[in-house]
Amino acid sequence: MRSASKPAGRHWRLALFVLCGMLGVFAAACGGGDDGDGGGGGGSTEKVDMAAELKKPANITVWAWTPGTEEAVKMFEKAHPNIKVKLQNVGQGNDHYRKVRTTLKSGKGLPDVIHMEFQFIPSFTLTKSLLDLTPYLPDNFLSNYPEWIQKQIQVDGAIYGVPWDTGPLGFIYRQDLLDKAGIETPIETWDEFADAAVKYHEANPKSYLVNMPGGQTGQWLGLFWQNGARPFTTDPENLKVDLTEPKITQVTEYWDKLFEAGAISHDADFVDAWYQGFARGRYAGWLSAAWGPIFLQEYTTNSKGKWRAQALPVWEAGQKVSGNWGGSTLAVLKQSKHKAAAAEFARWILNEKEPVEMFSFERFLFPPQNTMLNNERWLNKKYPFYGGQQVNKVYAEMNNVVDKGWEWDPIHEFVATQGDAANGKSVEQGEGYTAALQPWEDSIVKYAEQQGLKVAK
Repeated sequence: MRSASKPAGRHWRLALFVLCGMLGVFAAACGGGDDGDGGGGGGSTEKVDMAAELKKPANITVWAWTPGTEEAVKMFEKAHPNIKVKLQNVGQGNDHYRKVRTTLKSGKGLPDVIHMEFQFIPSFTLTKSLLDLTPYLPDNFLSNYPEWIQKQIQVDGAIYGVPWDTGPLGFIYRQDLLDKAGIETPIETWDEFADAAVKYHEANPKSYLVNMPGGQTGQWLGLFWQNGARPFTTDPENLKVDLTEPKITQVTEYWDKLFEAGAISHDADFVDAWYQGFARGRYAGWLSAAWGPIFLQEYTTNSKGKWRAQALPVWEAGQKVSGNWGGSTLAVLKQSKHKAAAAEFARWILNEKEPVEMFSFERFLFPPQNTMLNNERWLNKKYPFYGGQQVNKVYAEMNNVVDKGWEWDPIHEFVATQGDAANGKSVEQGEGYTAALQPWEDSIVKYAEQQGLKVAK
C-alpha cells in the first residue's frame, strides 16, 4: 500500500517546484524540440516488432526512487540478458523532476526511463518530452487497468506511462478513541463526519477526529475529485481553469465551517509534529490514500491493533465514489536511443507476475493492475496493526469507484505550488480555504497565458 508517489515524509518529501524557473517552461529548449513525428511528443503509431527489437543488445538508464526497483531490475535482466539496466535515484519529487528538466534542456546525460507521477504527465507531453508507448505495447495493454487509471496515462489517445501505483482515498481511524467518544463507525456520509468531528473534539478538547492542512493540495484535489469536480482540462489549446465551481466550493465551505468551529485542526503534515500527533492521539483519524495505512504504522507503533479502515464518506447516503491522491508510472523519454528496450523495461517490471507481486506484497505499493486488484491472496491479507482487518480489500473497493472524469492540467507544478502556499496561508490566517479559490484560479490563468496557453473563457 505504500505509494511510490505519496506526499512528503521524512524521506518521501515531494516538495513541488515551478517549471523551468517559472517562465519559459514551454520553450523547445525546456522539453526538447518537435522532430515532426507526432503530436504531444509521441512518435509513429506504427506497431514495432518488439520480438526483433529486443534481440538487440542495449544499455538503458532508469531514474526512479521507489524501494524495490533494484530487485525488479535484477529480475528484468535475468529475463532479458542482452539488456543492461543502470538504475539511478537522482532525488524524489522536486529533485527528481528538476534533474529531468535540466538534462532535457542540456541534452546530456539523459536517462531512458523516468519515474513519472500521474499529475505531471500532461506537462511533460506539452514539452514533447515523452514517448508515445502505444507502438511498443500489446494491443490489449489498457485493458489491464481500471478505466480511471487508463485515463491517467493517456493524452490525445497516446499512452505516456505504464502505471506503477495509485492512491484511492479512504478513511483510517483509531477505533478505541472513537468508541470512547461515543462515535459510531463506519461513518458513511460527510454530514455524519462533520457531526462526529464536532462531537469528538468536544469530548477531547486537545485532539481532533482528523487534521486537514490547507497547504496539502494533493489531498484537497482528491476530495474535489470525489465530488465530481472538473476544475481543469489537459488541452493546452482550450485550457479550463475553474476552481470556484459549485462542486469545489461545496467541499471547501464544508471544511471552512469545521475550521471555524475549531473542530478540525490544520497543522502542517509530514513533519515531526504531525507524526507525533498520531503517536500521541492528537489525531484520531486520517483521510488517507491507499498508501497511508502502511505508511502510518511505521510511525505509530504504540497503537498497533487499534486502527481500522473504511470507505471515504460520501455526500449523499448510498453513494459509492472516491477520489485519488497519488499514483505514478514509468515513462520513456522521447530522446531515448533504445526506445524498445526502455518501453519493455517499463512494461515488464510493472506487468509481469514476479515483480508486480514483489512490489505489492513486499514493498506495499497499492497496485493499479486488475490482476492484483483481484488477487485473493492480496485482498484477504490481514494486517495486525489494523486489528486483523483486510485493509487491501477496503481500498480496492475505493479504487473501483474512483470518479472517472478527472483531468490534470498541463502546468501542474505551478498549480500545486501556488495552491500549497496561498491556500495554506489562507487557512492558517483563519480566512478559510474558499477565500483563496478565486485568487488561486486567477494566478493560474495569468501564468498559463504568460506561457502562451489558450485559456477557455
